[in-house]
Parts: sequence; C-alpha cells; structure tokens
Amino acid sequence: MVSIEKLVRERILILDGAMGTMIQRYNLTEEDFRGERFADIPGQMKGNNDLLCLTRPDVIQDIHRKYLMAGADIIETNTFSSTSVSMADYHVQEYVREMNLAAVKLAREVADEFSTPDKPRFVAGSIGPTNKTCSMSPDVNNPAMRALTYDELADAYREQMEALLEGGVDALLIETIFDTLNAKAAIFAAEKAMEATGIQVPVMLSVTVSDTGGRTLSGQTLEAFLASVQHANIFSVGLNCSFGARQLKPFLEQLAARAPYYISAYPNAGLPNSLGQYDQTPADMAHEVKEYIQEGL
Repeated sequence: MVSIEKLVRERILILDGAMGTMIQRYNLTEEDFRGERFADIPGQMKGNNDLLCLTRPDVIQDIHRKYLMAGADIIETNTFSSTSVSMADYHVQEYVREMNLAAVKLAREVADEFSTPDKPRFVAGSIGPTNKTCSMSPDVNNPAMRALTYDELADAYREQMEALLEGGVDALLIETIFDTLNAKAAIFAAEKAMEATGIQVPVMLSVTVSDTGGRTLSGQTLEAFLASVQHANIFSVGLNCSFGARQLKPFLEQLAARAPYYISAYPNAGLPNSLGQYDQTPADMAHEVKEYIQEGL
C-alpha cells in the first residue's frame, strides 16, 4: 500500500468535509444517540456525535462512504471529542477507548472498500482541542486558575491516540487548534503513544485563527505558533474552520511562506449569516478553493 508520505509528493490529497453538519442531516433523536446501552446515563446525550460510533455506526459509515464517493483521499475518524476530558461532560468517559477503536474500524472498513492501486484511501485519526484550555483561566476573577493541567490533558490525549493507532489509522490529525499549549500536550502524547504501541504515523496539525489579525484564541500569531511546535516531528500544518476560503487565504499564504512542512487547508463554507446558516453554494466554495491550487498554496 502506498503511504500518505509518498503520495503527497505526487499530487494534492483531498480531505473529507465536516462530520457534525452531515450528522445533522439525519435528524437523529436523543434515543438514537443513547441506544439501549446508554439509556440510563443522566443528562442529555444528543449532540455527542462521537458516541454514534457505538449507537448508530450505520450513520457514521454512510457519511464516510459519501465523502469517499465524492473523491476524498483521506477520511477522518469520528473522534473529534473522544477524550476523557470532553466525554466527562456526558458521563461516558469510561468508554473513550472503545469509542476510538470503533471509530477507526468504521472508517477503515469503508476506506479499504474504496481503495484501489491507483487511488488508495487513508484514515486520519481526528483529535480535537477538547473543551478545556491549558493557557487561559475559565474564571475572569482568577487569572491563575486552570481547568486542567498539561499532564492531565496529555494523559487524556495519549489514551485516545493509543486506541487510534491500535485501530489502524494512517495519520494523527490534531485539528482546530486554538490553544498552543493544548497542541503541545497533544504532540507530546502522540510521541508517547507511538512509542508505546510501536506504530509510527505522520502527525498533522491544523490551527484555527479567531480574528482578522490571524491570531489563535490564546493570542498567538501563526509565526509564534510555528516557533512553538518546531521541535516536533511534524508532517503537515494548516488551517481549518475560522473563515471561508477567500477570507482564510491571506493567512494560508502567510503560513505556507514560513512553514517547512506540507500545507493543509479546510475552510468553512464562507461565513455564517445572522441565523448561523451558511449561504455559500458548493460551486462558489469550489471556485474559491480552486484558487489555492492555481496559486500553488
């Protein structure tokens, strides 16, 4: 099987699209998210998209299949929030390892089904930033307070990544980075997880900028972010979310000019309107993303 590292030298690889908005199209109920297995857990479970890998695997595989049919080279596991830190909000943190293993199995099966010698398909383990930050206080009256420690976050990430690696992902994608210290914990965890499992895969980073100045939510410029992670063995770095393709382009150019890595980009479908909906059509977004390719970003 051709690796991601080899194929990316030959052509641009296409990553799949958003998982959450695709799940919304299925109009799933609280019962769909819970299934029989999680019927008695307190609180609301609807919105815990990663749990669907256990309760509605058919939906997740159907979404993966649609992206592969559309031409994606790489699909992401449905594990953006599959850490004990994030799953604690739903009281299902004890199922994190099982969720990650199930997510890889679902993605791997469909990717292998679509793979051909001319167009191999890959699975990237999706690792989100979690719902907590190591750099900033959640209490405006106590700037020194932190919701968790670096070590606690690194341990949670490592638990997730070991399962992703054992399940058979082709890469680890640390994405939607808004806090560099969170990202550094994830990078450290990736190194330790690969040591523990004996499985080496590329580590991909994707940052989200939060203002028109191109800074992360924790206040770093893209140049500062690169300086903060350059110690690590990184395969690619890029931008996701943040803005639409056209608005994201100047920041992507800035990143591409300075980063000694492969570059990734998966922007939003434009900017949301006053109702939180996206007005941009697929054709409009395709035209804007085409500019990335034409200009060699």
